[in-house]
Amino acid sequence: MFKSSLSGSNIFLLMLKLRTFIALFIILGFFSIMIDGFLNPSSLIIMMKHISINALLALGITFVIITAGIDLSIGAILGFCGMIAGYMISKGIILPMFGIAIFPSIWLIIPAVLLIGALIGALNGWIITRYNVAPFICTLGTMYIIRGAAMLTSGGETFPGLSGNPQLGNTGFEQIGAGSLLGIPYAIWLMFIVAGIIAYIAKRLPFGRHVYAIGDNEKAAELSGIKVTNTKIWVYTISGLCAALAGIVVTSQLVASHPATGTAFEMNAIAAVVLGGTSLAGGRGTIGGTLVGAFVIGILADGLVMMGVSEFWQMVIKGIVIIVAVVVDQMQSRLQYKAAISSQKVETD
Repeated sequence: MFKSSLSGSNIFLLMLKLRTFIALFIILGFFSIMIDGFLNPSSLIIMMKHISINALLALGITFVIITAGIDLSIGAILGFCGMIAGYMISKGIILPMFGIAIFPSIWLIIPAVLLIGALIGALNGWIITRYNVAPFICTLGTMYIIRGAAMLTSGGETFPGLSGNPQLGNTGFEQIGAGSLLGIPYAIWLMFIVAGIIAYIAKRLPFGRHVYAIGDNEKAAELSGIKVTNTKIWVYTISGLCAALAGIVVTSQLVASHPATGTAFEMNAIAAVVLGGTSLAGGRGTIGGTLVGAFVIGILADGLVMMGVSEFWQMVIKGIVIIVAVVVDQMQSRLQYKAAISSQKVETD
């Protein structure tokens, strides 16, 4: 009787661990039945382009959540970095003392924007670790500051037509969003490349093991010699860097930058990470799970739009998905704890 019950619990626990893949197949099956041509190659590529934005944000924030932290500023960083790119393409770098403006090439603008995003992330990490500020409060404050800075960049207006000027040598920005390699858009390639890099860091490098150790037990990690402060700062730096990259992709796809771009994007990213099996309590999560979670959120959003579902109902459904994901995560944690206790009893007997 005991063995039968334990076997049933193990099967249920396995289903909980595979919940993201199960949800993905259910959603794909449902929309393929309800919408003609939903799974044709052109539709899939368009959906994956949309998914890539949320995936980049989610991949960056995964390490943050594994350390039991949170980053609410990533949507604002995305918008701000897009505005910085738009400003440099449209107005250049103004040098008032010489009365001139320098228009850098795209190959200088992109690393500069990525550096800005990384520095904002590092600042978040520094404030959180140096002054022991709760990540929720710190990144919430940073979100408002950066969103305001984005508004100040253009006075709340848009930088349109970011194709550049051939005479100024700053053309080609739109190719990031519109270009493709082997028929696959650059944005999709970037998504998988970033996922591969972060997965390698998580699985193969000491830094990845340190991130999991901090999330599992920060005090124990510190006593074991892990530099908790430095690791956390780097975790938030990676989050800011990925948000900046997502900002470049979005701005390039729109060929315009607006200070409100990225509003509430952090919610979709967090939902993708949690749905992908990363625990909000820290110490548990996978990069592959996050990527699949981003696909679930993205396909659900695009499928609802294609079915003509009201935007208001879309918000309700996304909220339900987030709550269900957290509830299931808690169920998984409890079952794993019970399974561990049961195995200890069996070994003792």
